[in-house]
Amino acid sequence: METPGLVVHGEAEPFSTALRSLVNNRLYSDVRFVVGQERQEVFAHRCLLACRCNFFQRLLGPEPSPGVPSPVVLSTVPAEAFLAVLEFLYTNTVKLHRHSVPASVPPFPLPLMGSVRTLPHTHSVLEKNMHQSKEKYRYLCICLEFVVKVLDVELVCEALQVAVTFGLGPLQERCIAFIEAHSQEALRTRGFLELSASALLPLLRSDKLCVDEADLILAARSWARVGAAVLERPVAEVAAPIVRELRLALLAPAELSALEEQNRREPLIPVEQIVEAWKCHAMRRGNAARGASCRRRRGTLPRDHHRFLDLPFK
Repeated sequence: METPGLVVHGEAEPFSTALRSLVNNRLYSDVRFVVGQERQEVFAHRCLLACRCNFFQRLLGPEPSPGVPSPVVLSTVPAEAFLAVLEFLYTNTVKLHRHSVPASVPPFPLPLMGSVRTLPHTHSVLEKNMHQSKEKYRYLCICLEFVVKVLDVELVCEALQVAVTFGLGPLQERCIAFIEAHSQEALRTRGFLELSASALLPLLRSDKLCVDEADLILAARSWARVGAAVLERPVAEVAAPIVRELRLALLAPAELSALEEQNRREPLIPVEQIVEAWKCHAMRRGNAARGASCRRRRGTLPRDHHRFLDLPFK
């Protein structure tokens, strides 16, 4: 019986360091990328990319083109995110930076494919593009762990949008919990105004938002105005998927009257929803059929009529 050979493992760190020195190194490179809107030139090595990732196998083809090859243009990919992906492919590790992570979070190698807001891909892409079973989730997990550690008011809404777009449940939960604790600040960010309706809905359904309903209604109107300008659609049409989650019955009568007047000038909320809120005031109780619309949030400021509502904050 043949004696099995002895496998000798060298030190991992010097090996990783040597390969890292080849990232974006013109030396021995045989493929060139032009990346991002700034058209940054990035050098790489065909054999290494192809053996690590099926995406590059398909992109680069089995044989190099004769003569001087034309660069591969990836104009929609942020250069910093692309270099992070290359570093992981070359070394199996990656050094992440706060502002590059949102573009790197989606399933590998989605950063190569365009904006995270518009990609139709799902986690199945990860399955198809990484050879090693242990590696196909590692890059994603690294990015998600990093995002959770660096979450702040400016980053959280962008991270929430990524989580909703790609079905990253744990990240979505962490982002929502962060926004619940820092609601006032988060609602003032550009990231909040750029949320999709599907990302905004779970926020508006939360009882734990630390914000008063009057301020939340103002934020929802600002969000709808931005969406209306981008989509060239009426404000009320853009707001339709989310306004039912606004709890108008929490407003005092004077506030509700002011909202009704503003709504005449700039329609945002269906008239019947405002009528329902007035019914709560007239009947001096919450509408049991639509109990959530009368339930106070964590940040709801007290009004005299709140004692008549059926459902206090839980």
